[in-house]
Amino acid sequence: MSNNLPLAAARVSAADQTQRAMRSVTSTLAPYAGAWTRTEAAHLLRRTMFGATKADIDHLLTLTADQAVNELLNNTAGTPLPPLNNYGTQTNPDPNVPVGTTWVNDTYPCTLNAARRKSLQAWWMSNMLAQVVSLEQKMTLFWHNHFATELNSYGDPRPGYRYLETIRTNAMGNFKTLVTAISKDPAMLLYLNGASNTKNAPDENYGRELQELFTVGKGPNSLYTQSDVEAAARVLTGYRVVNNAFTSYFDATKHDTNPKQFSAFYNNTTINNTGNGGADELDDLITMILATDECAMYLCRRLYRFFVYYDIDSTIEANIITPMAAQLRNGNYEIKPVLALLFKSEHFFDVLNQGCFIKPPIDYFAGMMRQAGVIFPDNTDLATQYYMWNYVEGYSALCAQDILNPPNVAGWPAFYQAPGYHELWINSNTLPNRTAFADQMLYTGYTRAGQKIIIDTLALTASMPTPDDPVALVDDTLALLLSLEVDQTVKDYLKSILLSGQSTNGYWTTAWSNYANSPGNTSYQNTVTSRLKPFYQYIMDLPEYQLQ
Repeated sequence: MSNNLPLAAARVSAADQTQRAMRSVTSTLAPYAGAWTRTEAAHLLRRTMFGATKADIDHLLTLTADQAVNELLNNTAGTPLPPLNNYGTQTNPDPNVPVGTTWVNDTYPCTLNAARRKSLQAWWMSNMLAQVVSLEQKMTLFWHNHFATELNSYGDPRPGYRYLETIRTNAMGNFKTLVTAISKDPAMLLYLNGASNTKNAPDENYGRELQELFTVGKGPNSLYTQSDVEAAARVLTGYRVVNNAFTSYFDATKHDTNPKQFSAFYNNTTINNTGNGGADELDDLITMILATDECAMYLCRRLYRFFVYYDIDSTIEANIITPMAAQLRNGNYEIKPVLALLFKSEHFFDVLNQGCFIKPPIDYFAGMMRQAGVIFPDNTDLATQYYMWNYVEGYSALCAQDILNPPNVAGWPAFYQAPGYHELWINSNTLPNRTAFADQMLYTGYTRAGQKIIIDTLALTASMPTPDDPVALVDDTLALLLSLEVDQTVKDYLKSILLSGQSTNGYWTTAWSNYANSPGNTSYQNTVTSRLKPFYQYIMDLPEYQLQ
């Protein structure tokens, strides 16, 4: 595949087109009552986490489907330790923060913000790689894409860290709480000019995006007006950011205390200054917006496109989006119940919703490292540890998904841009970067300061139930790494790689048994690794490997 990139891209697209042509999804949100096998468990994990590891699949199979979803929704890794100074050197030290301590609470200006931004991105990647069985990290990425800010735009990573924590701590909670917190978040106030929004110079930027992108959307039923944008901007006047401390506060002297009149879309609501110098008006604004039917519909469409599929036809709108939105509204905008409704449904596990969209870069790279069990340096070498995390994130950035730096306030186009949607992830630049990374991790790995990250093909193979049986090894590996079945011809070719042209399965059985019984024998080890590396490479070069 990697030898002919235009053809390879076409094959990925063809695999997606085949799935699309098959789609006539009529399943509903009725509780799933089908089989609970490795296929369903892996599908649930691929969509709710970054990759499905064998250990996590095995764990979910000890539960029922209902219990598995409950664990994903309710489990948490707890508050992660903050990012550290991994970047300081003797020749270029951080003037305020010693190496190995956190910079997030530094209250002094720093000339090393570029290094701190990389530290923050590496830290978030590390949390994705080390995630427990939980939806927390995937939902954090969902909300980052939804309430998008660009770290490189506002520059200082300290509010960037607080922004991420605002999202993470509210990711599974109440949407009103989250959107209210985001509206006062220092990073968002800096990014969309909220910190300079005053009664004498109202800035419409956040008031517009709050409606167009964050709550009611810009579909045919989102009938808010320019006057609504102007009124929202006036409601939002007065919020400020404390320099260097990067906390926000409300300055009543900067707030427009006059009544704000909204359009018929919002039932001609008038928001008045009722107390606290006008600070209470934000709650009135959010309450008014969430009362519209379109707000819940829009949020549920965003969730659906992120977790299930991008194409929402009239059947999906009626059978899935509308009842999800009803759950969201009737549940006072609690996020968890609507996610439970979706993930426990027959629709989510419908075979046509499996393996039907192209992996976003973060899913591809973080998922690969997690599935393969790649071991990263520990914190005894902090600089190398963070650098390796940045290395993985950097490849994702090369493939158009740079975490904390989406291209604009709308987030990554693959989640909203019709008609291409997820096909935008694959092009003549991104596909070779994907395959180059996979090849590197299989063959040479990446080395820095005497430490290496690499896929240990021996350990990965040894984790399979019967690694000495070439037929079973092919089936088990494909079931772990792919979300779709492949033709028997592909399986036969993979077996031929293990057999090296020999005609009997016993050749591989003997080769693996020799290694397993004498793992320190270099000759035995070389015999199996020389076959396993092209074996895994062939699988990772398949167009189906790009799908989840």
